[in-house]
Amino acid sequence: MPRDCRENQKSYTGVYHVILRSINQQEIFYDNTDRRKFLKCIKETKEKYHYDLYAYVLMHNHVHLVIMDKEDKLSKIIQSLAISYALYFNKKYNRIGHVFYNRFKSKYVENLPYLLNIIRYIHFNPEKSGISQYSKYYWSSYHEYSQVSRLIETEKVLKMAEMSKRNFEIFHIEYGKAKGYEKDDFEFENVKLSDEQAIKKIKQLLNIENIVSIQNEKVDERDRLIVQIARLEGIERKQLARILGMNERTIYRAIKKKDE
Repeated sequence: MPRDCRENQKSYTGVYHVILRSINQQEIFYDNTDRRKFLKCIKETKEKYHYDLYAYVLMHNHVHLVIMDKEDKLSKIIQSLAISYALYFNKKYNRIGHVFYNRFKSKYVENLPYLLNIIRYIHFNPEKSGISQYSKYYWSSYHEYSQVSRLIETEKVLKMAEMSKRNFEIFHIEYGKAKGYEKDDFEFENVKLSDEQAIKKIKQLLNIENIVSIQNEKVDERDRLIVQIARLEGIERKQLARILGMNERTIYRAIKKKDE
């Protein structure tokens, strides 16, 4: 995989670890029919948006995914997946409203060791949560690596890692014996930056001295910079508008235009 990048929320490799969480930590899978439906939604979005899936696990109130976003459409992929499943879920259980939070969490994956570790961590989620031993849990991509691949691009990952299926299993077995998952933590923290911290991060990201100068850029360039800044974790749109000295609507339009 390509070299590490600087601190930036856009992945140079196109690979992202995504967590999709339910509203108010409610259950999102009441039975195996629900889980099969979610996997079907994944299959449909893969066909529509042409992305690769490197790993997944379905938990009670959230889902982990590792996605290779080949066409820079991560927001559309996750939005489509969430809406498709929510329509099914609401109809089946006679409810209305959101099933998942509007804003999903994602982190970029910039090197091969991190990719392999995050895949393994995802597979151990059921064991870490006390639900099931990782190798016996049906609703993760572990069995696609050890048996038959249906949704996962297993061959691509194994080829990058120069691993056989057996080596991939050993990679998990040794980790499980050492209970490495009790020490590792790849979850997302809810970080909210102060204005001072946000300004510092923006200056570092864009290599500029005065962030207000963004106002003077031509519209297309200004909007491109806004989208780039908006990917930084811990900066809210209202806060971004305030520190850039812009209307919140301008920020919203720039981000919305990027997703269209």
